[in-house]
Amino acid sequence: MKEIDKTDNYTHILKYTGVFGGVQGLSILVGIIRNKLVALILGPEGMGLASLFNSTIKLVSDSSNLGIGMSAVRNISDDFGSDDVNKLNRSICVIRSWSFITAILGFVLCLVMSPLLNKWTFGWGDHTLHFILLSPIIAFMAISSGELAILKGTRHLSQLAALSVYNVIGALITSVPIYYYFGESGIVPSLIVIALIQMSLVILISYRIFPLKLSFKREVLGEGVSMVKLGIAFVFAGIMGSGADFVIRSYLNHVGSLNVVGLYNAGFMLTMTYAGMVFSAMETDFFPRLSAVHDNVENQNQTVNQQIEVSLLLISPMLVFFIIFLPIILPLLYSGKFMAVLDMIQISALAMYMRAIKLPIAYLPLAKGDSTSYLLMEAIYDLAIVVLVCTMYHYYGLTGTGIAITVTSVMDFFMLMSFMHWKYKYAISSNVVKYILCQIPIGILAYVVTCINNRFIYWSSGMLLIIVSSLISIYILHRKTHLWKSLVQHFKRVKVHD
Repeated sequence: MKEIDKTDNYTHILKYTGVFGGVQGLSILVGIIRNKLVALILGPEGMGLASLFNSTIKLVSDSSNLGIGMSAVRNISDDFGSDDVNKLNRSICVIRSWSFITAILGFVLCLVMSPLLNKWTFGWGDHTLHFILLSPIIAFMAISSGELAILKGTRHLSQLAALSVYNVIGALITSVPIYYYFGESGIVPSLIVIALIQMSLVILISYRIFPLKLSFKREVLGEGVSMVKLGIAFVFAGIMGSGADFVIRSYLNHVGSLNVVGLYNAGFMLTMTYAGMVFSAMETDFFPRLSAVHDNVENQNQTVNQQIEVSLLLISPMLVFFIIFLPIILPLLYSGKFMAVLDMIQISALAMYMRAIKLPIAYLPLAKGDSTSYLLMEAIYDLAIVVLVCTMYHYYGLTGTGIAITVTSVMDFFMLMSFMHWKYKYAISSNVVKYILCQIPIGILAYVVTCINNRFIYWSSGMLLIIVSSLISIYILHRKTHLWKSLVQHFKRVKVHD
């Protein structure tokens, strides 16, 4: 019976990773079209400017939203599970009221700090007016974040999936024409329009399910104090993460140029987006499951290790394919002007192996409500990534930033492993170790192949590695899940209906 339960667990993880990964894949496909068009219109320098605005906006947003987007999910999930409609509606009212307060706070903060943001972000020109014009985006993001938390907490997963697709389509059909007609001058208007569309879509869906009710009475806002206190940890974590990203991009802008920032942003986003297909189910499916078993060490370890196994087995063949085919993928997705970032992406792709392993482990403090440990781990990682990326860029350029990202991920993995074992008695399973020893060396060999100049050896060796990695993953997943049986039954039903 225990073995059947284990198999069902693997099947569940694979299923929901596929569902959310498929939606993410569709979003990525639309995003690819947008990125390609924007890259052709703006070039690396224009994309670098947009990247600097985006990273600054995110920093201000993370500094002012009180972490409601994360802490509210935990609160409303409890009320949703209690089947008390009045209590649930009360919680939704509290969340929305606090979201509107943070929206006003963020708007004013960006408005007041515009001269300082200009000084910290740019070493040339005066972009103060741009930041003043961008300040409404902070308010839009705060409201959107609160509504998304409500939809997540009440398990409206189909609506969340649809929203992610609608958002990228909205960004595509609005931003590309603006960039085409106005060039770099259209960056600020485009960012405002995209944020407005995203907020409009989420409130359109959320308000239809839960009609809008606000209250700014002291007793109502007082009910959200515990949520805000928990959210403060996420605020600091968000500030550290956004701050690290902000420092890196500002450093590259001052030491290098906007062109360098654009190249770095393209490389970083392409790597993270590609891996995001596998990781997209973590917050919506894995996090609630882990939270439900966090009091039992054995179940906790089993849940984390099974998630690592499936994530690692799914992403490994994708990463080998990505590393080998990147010389074709990069100009296809962006343009030939971005080939300078090829080496950085190929080596930083190795960091995604570590991300597949460490991300489920990193959720342990969140599941246990241990904000101090969560903040400590985030702070160490953010400090390390800033120091290593800036140092390695100084000596080795953009390729050095890729090395820094990978080295930081390896260091972070061993740090997390040690800390989580000491704090929560987490122990990595023998299966995870076996899969690591099987798949990561194949990824390293794929990177070695990229150093070969002979085209025949390059492609034959690369294809062989892709096939070997894929066969290993397919064999193990087939053995551990009911996936193949489900597919056979599905096709039999289709045949009978025909």
